[in-house]
Amino acid sequence: MSTDDTDDLIFKALGHRARRRILDLLKVESRTTGMLCEQFPQLDRCTVMQHLRVLEDAGLIVAEKRGRERWNHLDALPVHAIHERWIGPYAAYAASMLGRLRRQVEAEVP
Repeated sequence: MSTDDTDDLIFKALGHRARRRILDLLKVESRTTGMLCEQFPQLDRCTVMQHLRVLEDAGLIVAEKRGRERWNHLDALPVHAIHERWIGPYAAYAASMLGRLRRQVEAEVP
């Protein structure tokens, strides 16, 4: 799978608020599917599991079977890769532009 295909899966996964909320919960601690379902009373278990599958396909979570329980763990490496490719360079560019603007404004002040 190409980097662009992988990025597409990650952006798709991050594109839904329920999936972002799941990742926020898993950032604090790993949880079973049942524990996650309790956090989304407006969604049925099947819908939560579909969201988990999208996150797993994107590599954002790792599922571990323990007996009858399915434990979900956050894998932050894909988010870090997105940051490295997209956010970091753009943030550096924006900071550079702001620095130039500041120097120009300060140079114009008598």
